[in-house]
Amino acid sequence: MKYLDPKSDLTFKRVFGQHPHLLISFLNALLPLEEGRIVQSIEYLPAELAPENPLQKHSIVDVRCKDNQGRQFIVEMQMHWTKAFMQRVLFNASKAYVTQLERSYEYDKLEPVYTLSLVNDIFLPEKEEYYHHYQIVNIADTEQRIEGLEFIFIELPKFKAKNLTEKRLQVLWLRFLTEIDEKTQEVPKDLLKDRNISKALEHLRTSAFTEAEMNAYDRYWDSVRTLRTLQSGSFKSGISEGHAEGHAEGRAEGENIGREKGERLKAYKTALKAIEMNMPEKDIIKLTELSKVDVTKLLKLFEKYGRDALRHMREQND
Repeated sequence: MKYLDPKSDLTFKRVFGQHPHLLISFLNALLPLEEGRIVQSIEYLPAELAPENPLQKHSIVDVRCKDNQGRQFIVEMQMHWTKAFMQRVLFNASKAYVTQLERSYEYDKLEPVYTLSLVNDIFLPEKEEYYHHYQIVNIADTEQRIEGLEFIFIELPKFKAKNLTEKRLQVLWLRFLTEIDEKTQEVPKDLLKDRNISKALEHLRTSAFTEAEMNAYDRYWDSVRTLRTLQSGSFKSGISEGHAEGHAEGRAEGENIGREKGERLKAYKTALKAIEMNMPEKDIIKLTELSKVDVTKLLKLFEKYGRDALRHMREQND
């Protein structure tokens, strides 16, 4: 029996965006809810709150809901960590909080908003903990806090199932996210013993998806891999090449020239990758901060020379 990775857009929303009882189990397992405050029922809400970023539109998977107490929960799967992601989470939570208000402006009726961000990346390498819980607290006395917004970030690559003291169901759901993928031949028995997780696994079977859905699944992971290249490989190589050229022109002056050339080369390489992904010209300009003239020129060179367009672009600009 074959399975798909639950972290993709298609599978994550199939499991948690279409089956309320599975999302309820997931939320109760992973959120730091006080005793007697567990989620009992939910209502799905429109997911997207933040403006779309063309660089990250394939990177973030989200599900948003409200429970019978009026609390809102925003669950996001973030494939790549960026500095802007935490601000995006803050924006989404704040917007969800303030949009509860109606014309009467009865602030005392505002209910809490919880964000649960599952990050398939490491953003705090100096910390051993994978579970990070943020609240609005008094710096001098952290026991005093402002109710309303709570943020939970989980670094999935740090999660290890051995020697954990966390509650059993939290561990099982995190194992579901981190251990199941296309390579899974046999599901661990303790995952199958939990009724909800066993049901979630059924929704990951490849036989449950159409050919079109499988193609969409493959395209999603292609876009994730491309994004990883855009965010790491092109940046590093661009800076490296830029510094090498700069140093050839003189040490002090060369550092500035190299940095400028490196940044520009990085932008060109990012633009070229975006062109290969058929990203619209206006989005490429927004993504790379290149001028419309440069992007238009690179598009024309790509039509003529393909991947060799970058070399011709550099020759024209030198």
